[in-house]
Amino acid sequence: MDETYDAVILGTGVSECVLSALLSVEGKKVLHIDRNDYYGAECASLNLTQLYNKFRPGEPVPTDIGRDRDYAVDMIPKFMMANGEIVNMLVHTDVTRYLEFKQISASYVYRDRRIAKVPSTEMEAVRSPLMGLFEKRRAKRFFEFLQKWRDDDPSTHQGIDLDSWPMEKVFAHFGLEAGTRDFIGHAMALNLEDSYMKRPARETYERILLYTSSMARYGKSPYIYPLYGLGELPQGFARLSAIHGGTYMLDKPVDEIVVDDQGRFVGVRSGQETVKANLVVGDPSYFRQVGGKSLVRDTVKVVRAICILKHPIPNTDNSDSVQLIIPQNQVGRKNDIYIAEVSSAHNICAPGIYVAQVSTIVETDKPELELRPGLDLLGEIHDKFVTVSALEEPIDSGRDNNIYITRSYDPTSHFETVVEDIHDVWRRMTGQPLVLKKRNEEDAAQVQA
Repeated sequence: MDETYDAVILGTGVSECVLSALLSVEGKKVLHIDRNDYYGAECASLNLTQLYNKFRPGEPVPTDIGRDRDYAVDMIPKFMMANGEIVNMLVHTDVTRYLEFKQISASYVYRDRRIAKVPSTEMEAVRSPLMGLFEKRRAKRFFEFLQKWRDDDPSTHQGIDLDSWPMEKVFAHFGLEAGTRDFIGHAMALNLEDSYMKRPARETYERILLYTSSMARYGKSPYIYPLYGLGELPQGFARLSAIHGGTYMLDKPVDEIVVDDQGRFVGVRSGQETVKANLVVGDPSYFRQVGGKSLVRDTVKVVRAICILKHPIPNTDNSDSVQLIIPQNQVGRKNDIYIAEVSSAHNICAPGIYVAQVSTIVETDKPELELRPGLDLLGEIHDKFVTVSALEEPIDSGRDNNIYITRSYDPTSHFETVVEDIHDVWRRMTGQPLVLKKRNEEDAAQVQA
């Protein structure tokens, strides 16, 4: 380890592996280290023994829910928008050759104490049980407006300016009720809370368009998911990095981030060895103590419950996989509750078993109770594992010390916020926006679902 590298990457989460692959493809000399002996870091996929050893060390692993090798349970499950940026990254980097995907069967939203499928077109809006007759007409007009909007054709604007009108003014223009705004803003535009209502409508318009175009790609739902769990994603990007000369070291302790007198990055020490590099990129867990101080701060806490079920989530038409969002206002909270369910259809558990994860941002001193509205929708729970973890973020951009830190994974059950973080780190690191070249349709079709 006495060579000098262009970059050292610490941790094998999705963000770190994507950035490692992108740097390697650009011809940079990259060394990638993880203290764990498996890929994925925070978002690893564990087999049955690993799962029970993590949460219940010393207890026997059950034998009544299938074989060890049947399982690849995500610690932090996230679905991919079929037309989202993470799919663009997979196609751009050719990582699709290492992965297979399957569609998530349905996207649901909780409203007025029941769950219903999220309508994503004017026709689905007309049939949706989420709205009464007159509200359906208003929603239909709203969706038609979005689909027909053309920036260069004022006749499609209906007097609306997406760049100056806040989203709440657009909703008011179409007379949409609070509950309708909830499912559009949270289950389609995937906003985490309601501050988007005050921001220019363009942002929400683009998010809804991403949802509807992803929905149109495969039908049923806008989401896809890798077979054998999310842990396959970082492995795919790691493989690409290795092809382009990246060096990987798993199960390698990181004892110190070495900095000079000005606090600038010098290298990484493991035991008696120190590897030098121009910069370091890594997840927050590696930067809690650097040169006598922490380079990360806690923002909020996230509570997650991994639930093993012996049946699909009730009232979801026996779907083998589901994304279900409970908007904050529907249960008197400040933050949404997310439910992601997958099953043996995705090769992550034994036949007849379903794995659902419920997550949200902690608002009280009783985190598990805050998951109750989501847990109550799951029916009988065979087993449950609960974690509470702090979300960490870097305290500065990293430009002054060449230390570029990613953010922890938030409670959302989709990848859009992870992609935003990858773009943010790339911009901080290179001073340039991350531009992925458009691939042709034939390449895009590699993502089979």
